[in-house]
Amino acid sequence: MKPPDPTAPQPILCLREATVHFSGSPTPVWTGLNLSVHPGECLSLLGPSGCGKSTVLRVMAGLQTLAGGELLSTVRSPAYVFQEPALLPWADLQSNVGLPLHLGGWQAEPKAQRIQAVLERVGLAGRERALPHELSGGMKMRASIARALVMQPDLLLMDEPFAALDDPTRQRLQADLLQWWRAQGFALCMVTHQVAEAVFMASRVLIMGAEAGSPAVERVVDEPFPRALDFRRSARFHEHCVAIGDALVATGASARSAV
Repeated sequence: MKPPDPTAPQPILCLREATVHFSGSPTPVWTGLNLSVHPGECLSLLGPSGCGKSTVLRVMAGLQTLAGGELLSTVRSPAYVFQEPALLPWADLQSNVGLPLHLGGWQAEPKAQRIQAVLERVGLAGRERALPHELSGGMKMRASIARALVMQPDLLLMDEPFAALDDPTRQRLQADLLQWWRAQGFALCMVTHQVAEAVFMASRVLIMGAEAGSPAVERVVDEPFPRALDFRRSARFHEHCVAIGDALVATGASARSAV
């Protein structure tokens, strides 16, 4: 990885020489991992299935402890979006999105205002009383993201949130998420195993190899935001995908993950 830029903003989260184990396993999945997240940036963790991306994300969220090294964080309000929406099946959309506020003891009126504002932002206004089984897969993921955004996080951690969606829905949600990211100004760290998703979403991509202890490789996607869907059809997008796909294969990842 390249040395830090002394003129850059100080990171809000750092892993230093981190040793990370799979939960319940004595075998390290990562050793000597260095990673940083800066205020308001969009970072993708890219790698093949089973390389430990989700485990590293759980460490960053405080859901799992390090086996060695340091986790340094000044994050005040983190939020986490899992691969599955995990909505309460008996609760309507309004209640599911407002769950963090309810648990935080918010008063009814400001809670209702915050919920309505975030539902409008994610395009779910008018579905407040819908139950999860009445929502499409894309709507369920929007609801899951809304539940994270309702607390106005300064760091949003996302674990392959669009993996189960069809491609048109996934692309729309990727573009929408970048709009919400710009509007709220949080830092975004997103796990993916798709090169195209990493290139479209991120300003930096950390490429994680298949072998424990292999160095993570950082690539910068130096393209302006906002990124419209037609960015995917540009020559620059293709060039970034090829370069990052090649770097992914060079780390020992499978060629299939580089597509």
